Amino acid sequence: MIRPTTAADTTAILALANGTIGFEPDEQAELSATLNTFFAGNSAPFWLTDEDQNEIVGAAYCAPEAMTNGTWNLLFIAIHPEHQGQGRGKALMQVVEQRLIAQGDRLLLVETLASFKDTRAFYQRCGYEEEACIRDYYDAGQDKVIYRKQLAA
Repeated sequence: MIRPTTAADTTAILALANGTIGFEPDEQAELSATLNTFFAGNSAPFWLTDEDQNEIVGAAYCAPEAMTNGTWNLLFIAIHPEHQGQGRGKALMQVVEQRLIAQGDRLLLVETLASFKDTRAFYQRCGYEEEACIRDYYDAGQDKVIYRKQLAA
């Protein structure tokens, strides 16, 4: 069941990020700060949680791109490894996209490391097109690849 994220989900989302993506301590701290800011009442960005039998198995975070008209960034998406390959990631992406379309937004961007081949293939299966590659973005030899999807004509 995909639903809005609540403050009670924080610990499970941090564990999901660590177990699925392998977040470093500074990345965990940034993610925790993002969650805290969200729960403090910043209404524009949003979090969604995928729950299965009272266990959090996935989450997504999306925020508007500053100084644009209807452009958003998917800044976090993760599905627990035991639940990958079941269509949960795609369903989570679809709920994000539907919410943005309902708000009248027009473009969703996602980014990942060039070396994350499975993640890149996932975005392509969800209808995203590779838009750019920024070499050495995260570190030397760690390129950032940006994908885009037009949400509304």
